[in-house]
Amino acid sequence: MQPFTARVLKIIQLIPEGKIMTYGQIAGEAGSPRGARQVVRILHTLSSKHRLPWHRVVNRLGEIALQDDEGASLQRLLLEAEGIQFMENGRISLEKYLHDSQAMIEDE
Repeated sequence: MQPFTARVLKIIQLIPEGKIMTYGQIAGEAGSPRGARQVVRILHTLSSKHRLPWHRVVNRLGEIALQDDEGASLQRLLLEAEGIQFMENGRISLEKYLHDSQAMIEDE
């Protein structure tokens, strides 16, 4: 496994319930600020195997990025079950729900 992939997996595994991260944020924290598409591929191929909380990852606008209705509906249901509220425009408030893993590290 590539080091970037291992870092991405660890970051996603540590997203707490009721919080979200963006693809680009994860890529940046894993060492590749322009690697958001790689994060998408990692989620797509390794979520089941590594039991990742895939539903806690959204796009930079706070939107569900899945194109299929079934997957998008499931992601929304899982997020709402964790207490995340969607705004009228279908977005999640990044200001309210964005997880800052760097702040957690600094607090320790």
